[in-house]
Amino acid sequence: MKPQRLPIAEIWVYLSGNPLFALIVTLLAYQIGLTLYQRFNRNPLANPVGIAILIVAFVINAIDMPYAEYFKGAQFVHFLLGTATVSLAVPIYRGIKGIGRRAIPLFSALIGGGLASMVSAVAIAKLLGADQMIIKSMYAKSITAPIAMGVSETIGASPTLTAVFAVATGISGAILARYVLDFLKIEAWWQRGFAIGVGAHGIGTSRAFSVHPEAGAYSSLAMGLHGILGAVAIPWIAPLIDRLLP
Repeated sequence: MKPQRLPIAEIWVYLSGNPLFALIVTLLAYQIGLTLYQRFNRNPLANPVGIAILIVAFVINAIDMPYAEYFKGAQFVHFLLGTATVSLAVPIYRGIKGIGRRAIPLFSALIGGGLASMVSAVAIAKLLGADQMIIKSMYAKSITAPIAMGVSETIGASPTLTAVFAVATGISGAILARYVLDFLKIEAWWQRGFAIGVGAHGIGTSRAFSVHPEAGAYSSLAMGLHGILGAVAIPWIAPLIDRLLP
């Protein structure tokens, strides 16, 4: 008996409906983004996360895959966000021991940067007449995504929208931070790294580590501290900002 040959179309339907397909697309897209990032000499404009997002969006749109179907495979990566959040304890522990006389400027930058990120985003959204759900989802967009989604749910916002805004913030911060800091003539690596960690969380921290180890260390410290501070303070501060910004 001759073995039956399945039509290519049927094989493709089977593969595209398998959760493993979405996982492979996600990992392959990031690998392509990382390769391009290294090929272009780590230019911030070739951000690997940004490239990966564009590739994944193109693929699932081209094959008409619903997001819910895609997430069945991507959830394996999503699950690791919890592990990544817990691992923030490591850079915080290592970084706090070496802060020394830099404690006052660092914590001042942490509080000032955190407040500025919230107030500016919410004020702009209100000025442009955004929906209330979008405005609420802006509060936690500058802290790391796993914590931001939990905070967003606490204040009655959309965790999904917050995740989108958090990723967009991280990508834009990783791309633009170099040029902004150069313009401001901030040259010390610990200052550059801490600023990136406060404003661009994990994606910015990845960029900081690729540039200089000290920048990466301070960026991871800032990301962790900002996540803790945001988780505690945002549910209390959000109603106050809502009253102050009509």
